[in-house]
This record gives sequence, structure tokens and C-alpha cells, in this order.
Amino acid sequence: MTARSAPDRLLAVLAAFDHEHPALCLTDISRRAGLTLTTAHRLVAALTEWGALERDESGVYHVGLRLWEVAALAPRGLALRQIALPYLEDLYEATHENVQLAVRDGGEVVYIEWLSGRSAVGVHIRVGARWPLHATGVGLALLAHSDAEFQDEYCAGPLAPFTPYTVTDGGRLRRMLADVRRTGVAVSDRQITADALSVAAPVRGPAGTVVAAVSVVVPQTDAQVPVLIPAVRLAARGISRALGWRPAKETP
Repeated sequence: MTARSAPDRLLAVLAAFDHEHPALCLTDISRRAGLTLTTAHRLVAALTEWGALERDESGVYHVGLRLWEVAALAPRGLALRQIALPYLEDLYEATHENVQLAVRDGGEVVYIEWLSGRSAVGVHIRVGARWPLHATGVGLALLAHSDAEFQDEYCAGPLAPFTPYTVTDGGRLRRMLADVRRTGVAVSDRQITADALSVAAPVRGPAGTVVAAVSVVVPQTDAQVPVLIPAVRLAARGISRALGWRPAKETP
């Protein structure tokens, strides 16, 4: 077995933390990172000194603010969120439902902002959460505008089911993606939970490429999709313009 490099071991310590494990003792870090306790202790001490990890009074470690500060510099993270937030708030005011902003990372969507409706349907989403592309509105919008080779590879792969309504057939998924490109919106009907429907639209960057997607999630039983589509499109278009995108017919 090839020995793990120092950077690999350091990253393994950070990767031990996730949404299900936001607080870990040293023993848990060692186990989850696959490191000896001595190595884990040395790396955790270095990360804590730098500020990537913080240790509370009980000896449990958490992700530190220094790491959050560095992550805030990511152009697809907080920087995008800050530009998009006014338009997300407008979409929330228009619908009073859950509003989401997400980007693609490989075969998954990563949610970088979420505004929760006061009496909206419950969703399994939080900032930083990940879901497969085929099962969410934002994921369908992002997948439909990814390159053709990636789409073919994704549609040919196993498509995980979450409800009886989750699309798990590659041919059907390809047809759905074609509809997204034709209409400019994606509708995910009860694919993650059996009581929710989402309507999403792509967000474009200065070059016209799709860099994110925005969506609204509503109860499936009384979803008024024709009413939601213009509101979601308007939010996506506003964010795109704020990022520097202009329709081809417009001149700077």
C-alpha cells in the first residue's frame, strides 16, 4: 500500500468533519481519518494552532473560524451568495416558500444559500448540503446545461432513488434535460420527499455559461407551477445580470 503523503493526511483530518459529525474528539478524528492516534494528535494540534480547528472546554474539536474565512473567498461560495441574496429575498417575498441557491460539484449539487419559508413544506436542505443532480430542481437545471459528455456519463450511471417518484431511468432523464433546455426551467416533482415540488432556473455568469441554479420548493399538493415559473426565472435572470451576463441581443 502506498504511504499517504502529509497533505493527504492533513486533508483526511479535515474530511473527518461533516454535517453528521460536526464535533469530534481526537479518538473519533483518528478513526474517521484512518490515522494513528499519534499522527492525528500532531495534525490536529497544527490545525488548531492555525485556526482551522477549535477545541472546546470538553476537549471536543469543531471546524474553526479561520477555515470559514478562507472558504468565504471561494467565488462559487459566499461571494456568489452575496450577489444573489437580494434576488433570493425578492423571490422569497413573492412566494413565502423555501428558496435555494446551489452550484454543481461533480455529480452533486451543493447548496450555498437557503431561505426558509415560515409555513413552507419541510425540506432536507441546509447550507453546505449535497444531493445528486437528478433528484432536485437545481440539479436538473445544472445538469441540463453541463457538457454533453458529462450528461451522457451521468445518465448512464446508477441513479439513486429517494421516493417512488425519483427518476432512475437514464432515457427518461435525458428527455427531462432536453425539456429543461427548451423551456429554461426545471421541475422536480416529489423526487426527494413525497410532499414537495421544486421549480428551478439556471444562473449564468459573464460568459453565458451556467454557474448556479435558483429554485423555490413548495408543497406538491397545491403547487401552482405556472405561477412559480415567472418568479423563478426573474430571480435567475436578476442574479445572472448582477454577475455580468447580458443576453446576446443586448450591447454593453
